[in-house]
Amino acid sequence: MDDLIYESAAKIADRIKKKEVSSLEVVSAYLDRIDSINSSLNSVVQICSERAVNEAKLADKAIEEGNTIGPLHGVPFTLKDSLDAQGIISSAGTQGRSSFIPEKDATVTSRLRKAGGILLGKTNTPEFTLAAETDNLVYGRSNNPYNTKKMPGGSSGGSAATVAAGGSPLDIGSDTRGSIRLPAHFCGIAGIKPNSGRIPRTGHIVDYSMGALESLTQNGPMARYVEDLVLTLPIISGPDWIDPAIVDMPLRDPKQIDIKDLKIAFYADNKIHTPSDDIKEAVYK
Repeated sequence: MDDLIYESAAKIADRIKKKEVSSLEVVSAYLDRIDSINSSLNSVVQICSERAVNEAKLADKAIEEGNTIGPLHGVPFTLKDSLDAQGIISSAGTQGRSSFIPEKDATVTSRLRKAGGILLGKTNTPEFTLAAETDNLVYGRSNNPYNTKKMPGGSSGGSAATVAAGGSPLDIGSDTRGSIRLPAHFCGIAGIKPNSGRIPRTGHIVDYSMGALESLTQNGPMARYVEDLVLTLPIISGPDWIDPAIVDMPLRDPKQIDIKDLKIAFYADNKIHTPSDDIKEAVYK
């Protein structure tokens, strides 16, 4: 099962659908992996083992009975601890919420579960997501899987470290000023901060009620493979009729877009954080 934990979520979903592997086998493999890495990474702060196993068994039963399944049927995922999950402590890294158990899922959590996804657990975040590293007084510091003396970045550092180390094929993070992009870069995975107005913030610690700050904060997928971002983004996008800033913006099919026709704007130095010459060279290439 070692190879299984490094397959894309899209491939895992396809293999479950074809009965090449069971959801229970997949979920068990990832739970075993979390158990083996978490003592050194401290990246998963709540683990839903019993619930995940039970849901995997139900997913396999649905396959055997020929029931209609969703695009993530039987596929495990993790969730940044700033996003609510019903019945599971959602602390957002702050002591004041260290025993807070939401009565309902965040919108993105609910949508992933309705698509067939199985929640493995919650991943670490700095207090209220407000740091470029991942450390807090509730759970402590998360470490980079490539060098545990280094940090995985933040604020979605627990997400990035877990995915990079094979503890989850897919995680939902959040990003205000780089909180998906920075840890994805630090841990060598893929992540996207979607455009404002695409994904509801309902059930996130920084939600639609927080004025200017909420306009900068977006939830987004993190994974080892870009194809999993493509798979997940449409699932969690669209109005939930609670977050008033979300509009219906259909996604274009990436397969129908010729990258030769795309133009990308960037600046090489914002005069605040000067990138290294190696990074600038890689961007120019």
